[in-house]
Amino acid sequence: MSEEHDRIFIRNFSIVIVALMAFTVLIILLSLAIHQTQEREPSAARIAAVEERLQPLAGVYAGETGRAAAQAAAAEAVAEEPEVAFGGSTDGEMIYERVCAACHDAGVAGAPTLARETWGDRLDQDREALIASVIDGLGAMPPRAGRADLSDEQAAASVDYMLDHLD
Repeated sequence: MSEEHDRIFIRNFSIVIVALMAFTVLIILLSLAIHQTQEREPSAARIAAVEERLQPLAGVYAGETGRAAAQAAAAEAVAEEPEVAFGGSTDGEMIYERVCAACHDAGVAGAPTLARETWGDRLDQDREALIASVIDGLGAMPPRAGRADLSDEQAAASVDYMLDHLD
């Protein structure tokens, strides 16, 4: 009797497995059919990304016309002026708040604050020397206070702001 039950179980189990496999294949075929009927619109972002990837990394110049094109490209690269911080603004307060205050408000690494007593012998120096120390860097302060795009005029404006607002 036990042998008969085992055969019936195996037959029924096999039928269930075959039915599940057939159902899986049916779902796969149905999804492929639905997928094929839908029209895909190309994504503008995808097209732009593909076009960007296809751009050459550098120009190849050969012969006389190539030499002229290379020289024109080099002249164009030199003609471009470097970008100046904060759109070239010489608002000393704004420059101080955005660049200098991070260290000078707290006196980080001995940076003088807006309190007169923290300046020591720096106040004996003339304005040009103080501006030069901002441009060239001094002690822990990197050149141009860590902002390579800070112009000389902006450095001078920030020094003037600090000197005008000493307690």
